[in-house]
Order: sequence, then structure tokens, then C-alpha cells
Amino acid sequence: MKTCPIRIAWLTLAYSIYATQISPAQPHTQDTTIINWITPDHVYQPYIKTVQFYPSDAPLNYPIIGLNSGQTLTLSFDDLQGDVKDYTYTIVLCNANWSPAAVNPFTFIKGFSEDRIHQYRFSTFPQQRYTHYTLTFPNNNMAPKLAGNYLLKVYLNNDTSQLVFTRRFLVTSNQVQIQGKIEQPLNPKIFHTYQKVNFHIDTRNLNLSDPFSQIHVWILQNNRWDNAIHDIRPTFVRGSVLEYNTENDCEFPAMKEWRWIDLRSFRLQTERVARIDESQRAITVYAKPDYSRADQHYQQRRDIDGRYTIEMMESGYNPNTDGDYATVHFTYITPQPFPDARLFIFGELTNYECNPSNELHYNPADSAYEGTLYLKQGYYDYVYGLVKPGSSVLDTRLTEGNWWETENQYTILVYYRAPGSLVDELVGVTLLNSLTNR
Repeated sequence: MKTCPIRIAWLTLAYSIYATQISPAQPHTQDTTIINWITPDHVYQPYIKTVQFYPSDAPLNYPIIGLNSGQTLTLSFDDLQGDVKDYTYTIVLCNANWSPAAVNPFTFIKGFSEDRIHQYRFSTFPQQRYTHYTLTFPNNNMAPKLAGNYLLKVYLNNDTSQLVFTRRFLVTSNQVQIQGKIEQPLNPKIFHTYQKVNFHIDTRNLNLSDPFSQIHVWILQNNRWDNAIHDIRPTFVRGSVLEYNTENDCEFPAMKEWRWIDLRSFRLQTERVARIDESQRAITVYAKPDYSRADQHYQQRRDIDGRYTIEMMESGYNPNTDGDYATVHFTYITPQPFPDARLFIFGELTNYECNPSNELHYNPADSAYEGTLYLKQGYYDYVYGLVKPGSSVLDTRLTEGNWWETENQYTILVYYRAPGSLVDELVGVTLLNSLTNR
């Protein structure tokens, strides 16, 4: 297939812009804090809401597919301006630390270097007008050639300076076998509040001469990158098997099960909803007040590990185009404001970010922090966390607490750099559950 010079020039520009927008992840210091850096999972336009990217057959799973497997991902989002726009997308290959891979884009893109999002539908009954866009990827126009970390970039009018949002996804070649389990740490100080990941990797299918420099491992807790643990060195090398079981490595604060609110109906007050105010112009939902759970005993409850789903209780409707939006008020009760700290509501519903849009502010008259989010009908998980001024560290110890018994899902990602290569290839992925993989 011939590629026109315009596309080559565009992709060169896109690559240079991308390199200035993304900040590589910083090493995780394994203590009770959570590091939050500027992440590529970001929405740049305020009229874009409910961006979801997931395996087409598993909406609650992380966007991971096998290389040349035939598996697809589904992207969906709402444009609240309710018109039709020319949205264009491309993909960028990244290294294990999410820095751009220093290779020609045509070495990792099969097909066109950019493509339009053609599929959209207008909302039907909701008060909030919007246009719902969807994309299935990979497709006949574009697909990844290599395994690794990828960034999906969506922008307006073929103009990369009009960036709309970005989303990560992963492509794996499945060349290594990973086995592991979740244990309680040996350290008595964190024995009851942390979870430790022990695992080993069979690398017999790789051309491995120096596992300490060629292999990079990342561990995600509940599909999050802000508190990922990485830069882990193997404890032992036994032939082709790398073992990771150092006493103080791979330890995560266990947190508790995520808080939740059921917004699948704006007509019925579900368990976590105090009241619903509806006028001809807007819908306002008031969630029941929340309190600190740091000193509460652990209660097991099935959650969705910080994610959300778009659903409606009313049968016969399509939540993608029939679901409405509401301003949802959240309240966190505490006698005194937290000294030298800001309070945020946090989860996939906030893109796992801490910014003014999801900050709560203290109201002395009510002895509570208050804040709002504009959310579509659905079911949402969330937690509260504190950030000190001038810091990017999110801390949930005082708001949520940590218990070893909590159900969490861990994703182990194994990256390999072949001799002479400039790319970190994702060669293995495995999922571990803290309840079933002990």
C-alpha cells in the first residue's frame, strides 16, 4: 500500500507533539502513599464526557488484546454539544514507562496512520443533548503491528493541536508464562493492611542474555497506573525462570472495597441516593453523605474495582443514547477540615486524576466537604483521597483505611527489549485476584 507524503508529514508532527505532552511515570516509592503524575488518560475538552475504552466482549476489563488475535476494543464517548464533528484518531507506540518509542511510526502501524471516527448517533429522549460516538479497533483501516504499550489519540479536524482526549491500551505477544499469588507481607507493621504480589516468569521463548536490563515488570492494582509498582529486579534467576519474591517488594496498600452509587435511574431513589430534583432544564441528584471508613471494620462487598458501567433500570432503552446526565452532589462529613490537604473524589469516573473538577471544598456550616460531578446514568465506584499543597501524592489512609482482606485485582505486565531493539515489547500479561489467587 502506498502512503502519501501528507500522511508522513502529519505523523511526524503528531509524534513531536506527543513527545511534549506525555510525562514518563516516576518510580513508585513503596509506602502508604499513592503517586499521581500527569497521565496520558486525559480529556482535554470539557464537552466530552463518559469516555470508555474496553475489550468489545468484556466492558469492565482493561483494554488489552493479543497481537494479531482478532480481538477488538470498543471506544465510546459523548459530545455534549450535540452536533457532528470530524474526529480523527491515531495510535502511538510507547515504551514500558510510557515514553514514546524512538521508531518510525510505520513500523508499528498497519494501514493508515490516521482515520476518522465515522459511527455516531444522536441522543433521543434525554434533557441533555449529546452525540454518542463509537469506534471498533483494530479495524481494516488501522491496526498495531507490534506488541507493546499504545496511546490512542483523538483530535479534531485532522489537527493534532486540537487534542480531544487520549487513552492507553496494551497489545501482548504472549511469549512468556507468568504464575503468581497474593500473600500477606511479612513485615508486622503492614501485615494487616497491605497485600504482596509474589510471582515468577518463564522466559524460555526469549533471546535473553541479561534479564536485569532486558526485562521490565509493572504491576497494576485494579487497572490503575497512578499507584503502579515497577523497576522490580528478580530475586533469583533459575535457568529461564525469573523469581520475584523479595520480602519488601511488590507490596500495595490493600484499601477497602470501593464506595458506590447507583445512578441507573433518575426516577427511583436507590440505596445511596438521598433525593432527586428534576426540572425541565436539569436533573440534580444528592448522594447520601459519606464518612471516613479508616476506623471501621472491614465489610466484604462485591464491587467493580473503581470502574463504572453505563446502564438504565428502565427496560427497552439503549443507555448509550437514551441515558440522561445529572449533576451529582457528593458530601463527605468531618468535624474539621483536613489541615494542609485537599480532598478529591477519585476513580475511573474522574479518569483517576486529581484536578479542580473533582475536588471537594469544606463548608463549615455543614461540617462537610462538598462537590459535584456531571455523570451519565449508570453504576459508579469511587473513593476519597487527600493531596497536600504542592504535591501530586494521593493518600487514602485517613478517608478509607486499609485491610488485608480486601478484594483487589492485580495485573502483571512483562516487557522485553530484544538485543539491538529500540522498543519494549509486551510479552506477557496475567491477572491475579487477592481472594482466589492466595
